[in-house]
Amino acid sequence: MPEFQQIAILGVGLIGGSIGLAARKYNVAAKVVGIGRSQEKLSRAQRLGCITEGTTDWQAGIRGADLVVVCSPVESIVPMVEQMVPFCQPGTIITDAGSTKQEIVDTLHTSESIRGRKDVYFVGSHPMAGSDKSGAEHSVANLFQDRVTIVTPVAETDRTAQATVRKFWESLGSTVMEMSPAQHDASVAVTSHMPHVIAALLAASTPEAMLSLTSTGWGDTTRIAAGDIELWRQILTTNRGHVLQSLANFEKLLTAFRASLEAGQDEHWIKLLKQGKHHRDIVGS
Repeated sequence: MPEFQQIAILGVGLIGGSIGLAARKYNVAAKVVGIGRSQEKLSRAQRLGCITEGTTDWQAGIRGADLVVVCSPVESIVPMVEQMVPFCQPGTIITDAGSTKQEIVDTLHTSESIRGRKDVYFVGSHPMAGSDKSGAEHSVANLFQDRVTIVTPVAETDRTAQATVRKFWESLGSTVMEMSPAQHDASVAVTSHMPHVIAALLAASTPEAMLSLTSTGWGDTTRIAAGDIELWRQILTTNRGHVLQSLANFEKLLTAFRASLEAGQDEHWIKLLKQGKHHRDIVGS
């Protein structure tokens, strides 16, 4: 039997579409309803098998849903959840896939719309999976397989809902970790947000006249720079403090590397290369 009779996905792009494909592949939900602004895109997502049906009427889309997954850009998650909560059926669990967590979780757990519904539950989460591509056409059912999803409970989080969200992501193939929203934001600033900035700046610093000379090294290192700019604007501005701290730490390392290379202290910068290789080898392919 499916774990959920019906799940609703707000935003059927790469992440939302992959959630739908995985939920259907692993029989997690009997019915997967996609909610979006374009019926054409929703119809395409349905043809691709990401959803069983699609609607631009979000009230109709969440009606009867056991679980709602919000896969919109981070700045729209809070207003979307606040808007939908009064229309959810009793027992509905809402989670999200936002790349930042503290602002979202803190705001929603103090929101009057959430506090006014003791029978609707929000649990923050963030699947650490994705691509520089966007759109349901790039969705894959195994996107979350063996990838970490972070669930970010707080004191106010309903523990049964928390366990359900954890089981949901595990059902899609994820390894689930739980941490506070603040710990999440500080961690992903290092592992996700700062790397995007560095990849983008590396690509930006390469003169256009030299782009024909780039090869796999440049391509591998800058791949994520092709990501959606507006999406990343929202991520970086909502996690500004942690990203700035991560960049400051990186700048210290870069300064040390440059100083030792300039001074001919080869053993110092070679040590940094070895440390980088060691960490990359641990992660593997």
